[in-house]
Amino acid sequence: MNYRLDRYGNKISLLGFGCMRLPQTAGIINKAEAEKQIMAAYNAGINYFDTAYIYPGSESAIGEIFEKNGIRKNINIATKLPHYLIKTREGLDKLFNEELKRLRTDYIDYYLMHMLADIESWEKLKSIGIIEWIQEKKDRGQIRQIGFSYHGNSDMYCKLLDAYDWDFSLI
Repeated sequence: MNYRLDRYGNKISLLGFGCMRLPQTAGIINKAEAEKQIMAAYNAGINYFDTAYIYPGSESAIGEIFEKNGIRKNINIATKLPHYLIKTREGLDKLFNEELKRLRTDYIDYYLMHMLADIESWEKLKSIGIIEWIQEKKDRGQIRQIGFSYHGNSDMYCKLLDAYDWDFSLI
């Protein structure tokens, strides 16, 4: 496996494992099959696993698999805040704490604003205290790095990059 260093010198596998479409049986994640896939990726040197709050059952499944196999400290979890569901500062905490519980961890290595599409959405988050919230979570070690995932055009991407001192982004 090839690796690169992130902004803070952490070794990240060039290939990550996306957990959006884990194997399912009758619409429910087949944890035995998912575990086989995840452990094969882990044993091949992958240490970056990407999920999101809105991927049905994914956070809970991978949290259980990581805990069962005792690999949490050896891997990096990326998950995403569905900012479009957040209306208040309390909502930030409620959703984040739910993610920690699902993932069976007390910190997120790479936390993203999910599908941050425009400056207006970022400004809305700022109005409910997202910048202070991020800093509090980073100070407590609950968020190691902060970023955003993006699906739009290059002009807006550049504006979002300039709007905050992000640690990373996912395009």
